[in-house]
Amino acid sequence: MPVNVEDIKKHKAPPPVADINVTPMVDVMLVMLIIFMVITPMLSKGKDVDMVKTKNAISMQAADKTDAIICAVTRNGDTFLNVTKMEPADMPQRVKELLEKRPTDKTIFIKADYRAKYDRVVELVDNLRSVGVDQLGLLTEQRQPTDQTTTTPAGQ
Repeated sequence: MPVNVEDIKKHKAPPPVADINVTPMVDVMLVMLIIFMVITPMLSKGKDVDMVKTKNAISMQAADKTDAIICAVTRNGDTFLNVTKMEPADMPQRVKELLEKRPTDKTIFIKADYRAKYDRVVELVDNLRSVGVDQLGLLTEQRQPTDQTTTTPAGQ
């Protein structure tokens, strides 16, 4: 079948599209947003409590590690080992088992709600010390500096 030159000229390619198709990019960004929204709450280590705020807090990067052992005392006196609720009497044996698996860093971190009863925190510390834990880190939060500027009266 012979090809007609006029037919070839009639069927030109469409002009290039200068618009960017952002729909796939928006879809990917929405999926990533949902993933981050789901994962972010799971990144917190241990039970959430309102910790004591101090002026001279010391940074403890070891508490942020994924394998850190964190004991928490909540406002109503519940005790947690990482995110598992436990009785203070049961916690030392479980902590001892976890420490036996660790070759070097044997620090246990304790964070307590600032409204928790002090005797509950002391009971937890005593129970941990009874199984040989001698490296304890008490977690606090850095107090935000308040703007306390003093002004002098005019003319002085």
